Amino acid sequence: MGRNLDRLLRDMIAPPQGMAVDFASPPGAAALFAPASLTWRVMKNPVALMVGGIAAVILELAEPRVRTGVWEHTSFRRDPVTRMRRTGYAAWTTVYAPAATARAMIAGVVRAHGRVEGRTPAGLAYRANDEELLNWVQATAGYGFFEAYRRFVRPMSDAEMDGVYGEGADAAALYGALGVPRSLRETEAYFEMMRPKLEASEIIDEFLTIVRAAPILPLKGVQRLMVRAAVEITPRWARDILGLGRDYGFRAGHETITRTLGALADRIVIESAPPAQSCKRLGLPVDYLYR
Repeated sequence: MGRNLDRLLRDMIAPPQGMAVDFASPPGAAALFAPASLTWRVMKNPVALMVGGIAAVILELAEPRVRTGVWEHTSFRRDPVTRMRRTGYAAWTTVYAPAATARAMIAGVVRAHGRVEGRTPAGLAYRANDEELLNWVQATAGYGFFEAYRRFVRPMSDAEMDGVYGEGADAAALYGALGVPRSLRETEAYFEMMRPKLEASEIIDEFLTIVRAAPILPLKGVQRLMVRAAVEITPRWARDILGLGRDYGFRAGHETITRTLGALADRIVIESAPPAQSCKRLGLPVDYLYR
């Protein structure tokens, strides 16, 4: 199983075309996050990244302005694999790359977002660089990654969750999200505030159908399991709003399998992956995050 998981993880971490970053140099270059941070340990896990990323998009698409911007101004529908890989690699660049590289990448994202604006089918105006929308995107990403890690990789205390949420605030601000929650309690309060603004949409069902079928992983059963895991960590109240009933979530045995995959992924060192390469850049053993 370890050998198959190793192959699966290598497929998941392959850099998208045009986004390759040298995480191993220059020697000693600090990242936006410290190697001892909780963020470095959480974000190294590809299972948590995939499950959390899908859960984040489910929540993002529940907000009508974000949903329209994503669906009308990105390549997701015609090329979901590249879009998902680019999003995941951008997250790794933000966390692990030399700070100068991360800031340059983020500045490019902000410039690109500056060209995205329009109106929802209901007539609501939106801009991709609107701080309210950026806060929602960043908050849902953090929730997805951290909740997936806590649920399927390693239990995290409320204090650890507070810590990992707090660590991400400065990087979120570089994207223009100045009001992201900085603790578990703030996240819960923020989600409660956003709850009346969320709504069901057939686009969310379409998104889940696309992700289940897209050639993302070589093992289709694992890919479909990752989608179910993402629905499973979406807050129950949000699932009720979106109409994601029990058929979308786990079936018997699924949680155990997902936890097994998550725990194994947390111990398999892939030296070519950004987390290990970044450890090397900072003079740390490549297995530093896996001990």
